[in-house]
Amino acid sequence: MIDEIIDFALREDLQDGDHSSLSTIPESATGIAKLLVKDHGIAAGVELAERIFHRFDPNLKVEVFIHDGEAIKEGDIILTVEGSSRSILSTERLVLNFMQRMSGIATHTNKIVQILDGCDTKLLDTRKTTPCIRAMEKWAVKIGGGYNHRFGLYDMIMIKDNHIDYAGGIAQAIKGAKDYLQQTGKDLKIEVEVRDTKELEEVLAVGGIDRIMLDNFTPEEIKAILPTIPEQYETEASGGITIDNIRAYGETGVDYISSGALTHSISSLDLSLKATFNK
Repeated sequence: MIDEIIDFALREDLQDGDHSSLSTIPESATGIAKLLVKDHGIAAGVELAERIFHRFDPNLKVEVFIHDGEAIKEGDIILTVEGSSRSILSTERLVLNFMQRMSGIATHTNKIVQILDGCDTKLLDTRKTTPCIRAMEKWAVKIGGGYNHRFGLYDMIMIKDNHIDYAGGIAQAIKGAKDYLQQTGKDLKIEVEVRDTKELEEVLAVGGIDRIMLDNFTPEEIKAILPTIPEQYETEASGGITIDNIRAYGETGVDYISSGALTHSISSLDLSLKATFNK
């Protein structure tokens, strides 16, 4: 999927050619460019950048000085790329677009992970990602120290409020999920979202699921109800969680905290690719 995304992104940008470079740079020209940091945070997308350069032009030589997950500051050089000047210019924007966004996600994720330091809870991302580049955004979350929830609708059964309402209730929804897995032979975990203690009691009465999502519960409410949830069930807090209150959620003892803000509400880091010279 990563290579498919790269190929599509290159087609999107290049179409029938990088006419700016084709018209101004001799075909034989070679040069070196350095990827400069103009911000501070966590580097992400370095491995992807190498992949983009080499997929477009296998003859480009990349030397990496700062790897994914390492701290960066203004003035740092993450990597240099050497080879065809045309190839460097044609891949410049794609590399920067991905690395700036991925580094922004990794930086924000790492900030939250540091806030949760000492808590047993794990920080999860969600499906609130940019269409067609989810793989890159979730990759960045992992680089920043977070964990990936499901990648899509295909790898887990998550019964949310709309499923429950359309199915006619919690019991019907859970039964339908269990029957579906038995009929199809699929091995998927089942997670159920609950909105209040009444729905939690209904889920526990039916049983046979893997994880319970406590949606829009306060930290105080979660502390009060966790002892009533058997240890066989994983627990996840979601909804109404911000950078200011996430530590309180982590201290409740809940297994997971999921946050869509890791991927949909971040600022990209400022990076640039600067040519040093042409040969």
